[in-house]
Amino acid sequence: MNFIGFPKTDGWGLASGLAAALPLSALAGLVWLAAQPDAPVWGHLWANVLPKQTATTLLLMLGVAALTGFIGTLSAWIVTFYPIPMRRVIGWSLLLPLAMPTYLMAYSYGDFLDQAGPLFRLWQSVFPAVTYPDFRSLGGAVILLALALYPYVYISARTAFVQQSAVMIEAGRTLGLSPLTCFTRIGLPLARPAIIVGIALVLMECMNDIGAVEFLGVNTLTLGVYDTWVVRGNLAGAAQLALTLLAFMALLLALERSQRGDSDHYQRQGRRRNLPDFRASRGVLFAMSGFCLIPVALGFALPVTLLLAHLPDASWPAGLTRATLHSVGLAATATLIAAALGLTLAFAARHGAAMRRAMTRIAALGYAVPGTVLALGIMTALAFLAEASFGLIVLSGSAIALIIAYVVRFLSLSFGTLEAGFTQIPPGLDMAARSLGADMNATLRRVHMPLLRAPLVTALLLVFVDVMKELPATLILRPFDFETLATGVYTYASLGQMEDAALPALIILTVGLVPVILGIGVMERLRRR
Repeated sequence: MNFIGFPKTDGWGLASGLAAALPLSALAGLVWLAAQPDAPVWGHLWANVLPKQTATTLLLMLGVAALTGFIGTLSAWIVTFYPIPMRRVIGWSLLLPLAMPTYLMAYSYGDFLDQAGPLFRLWQSVFPAVTYPDFRSLGGAVILLALALYPYVYISARTAFVQQSAVMIEAGRTLGLSPLTCFTRIGLPLARPAIIVGIALVLMECMNDIGAVEFLGVNTLTLGVYDTWVVRGNLAGAAQLALTLLAFMALLLALERSQRGDSDHYQRQGRRRNLPDFRASRGVLFAMSGFCLIPVALGFALPVTLLLAHLPDASWPAGLTRATLHSVGLAATATLIAAALGLTLAFAARHGAAMRRAMTRIAALGYAVPGTVLALGIMTALAFLAEASFGLIVLSGSAIALIIAYVVRFLSLSFGTLEAGFTQIPPGLDMAARSLGADMNATLRRVHMPLLRAPLVTALLLVFVDVMKELPATLILRPFDFETLATGVYTYASLGQMEDAALPALIILTVGLVPVILGIGVMERLRRR
């Protein structure tokens, strides 16, 4: 029995349970593999591997969190509350680095920043007595990852600032608070939960990264899982490292949840009034515009320019057409499945009991699991399934395994988008449909689906683009001699063939611009409101 009177339907609960079983089976496979008695490698990992990789991972996370929090929050405050030159253009251009995968940024900067590149020669002529900074280092990884990932914090902080009460800001100014004090005492405390959510997303992406950190020579736990499995062939050791990485993610999610809490942090009174603009001198406003344009130039414009510079020497690489078809086919299939499951979970959560809602939350946890960890767990679970079926079901190392990994990892994007869409549908419509004799299925088909067109399109685009860019899980689970655009870029860049990597990289980048353009439209609607 539910709050709007629909009868209990086992089908929706069964679908929620099956969706929740996907990440749980991957986790169970990971635990089973790590506990194998014939490969006790934990002592070796603890003595020789874990300390250094853990310290490196922590330093990388702290650096990226601090830098993305600073860039994203301050730029969002400036764009929201100051009449800077090119305000509208800057507001949407700050989202552009979302289209740039971290590994593409690292590869595009490689030739430019190496000691054989033009920047080194310029440095030598201007600062001959100063040592050239090492690009392939922990500091370089922090800067590059922050330039690629700060939009997660920016969009969360900008949304929070736009939703804040104009009355509170005006009251603070009336009481003599300076713009800086309004930021530190009013704006920042109210936006803190949203900023923490943005930083948590940044750290999830940071811990999922494999291409950029490997290219830059930064030995993180994620890279350790991949090397232990693929390079050293030690599955049990990889599983034990993966569980350590999962412990990091669990701690991160717990901290994010404890900081965010369940209360409503945004003031509703006065939100329909226009937010006040703070006044500043013309020079200060131009300086603010420059500050906001720097991450756009370094995080999008320059990497794209460096990739385009390779095009005159590029040819259509052998297998690029096939890799493109593989990427599009996998992305389309995984997107449709994730959208269908996301719709099922969101609808079940809307009408389900506490147990059913808990299952939907479990099913949506895949995004918090790094791709290498997820791939290892799924491979083990599929191998166990094949053994249990006496070899009749062989899915590991196949395109189906890739699709399962993509669906588990990106189901939360689809579910979260559609769940937000359901919150905009008044429960009274469900009650009216019930009073007219419609059951749950008819209500979904005739009432909800027409109202969910925009969230459904958004979910499809987000999942499709993220699958096109996914690298760690694809590297591990792809079949033999099976290339996608992401693995093609990784292979060419690893061999130093950036001319061949340029075309597939630009295809991925072009596809990645789709959700950015969609996000720009959302930000514009928020601004007009």
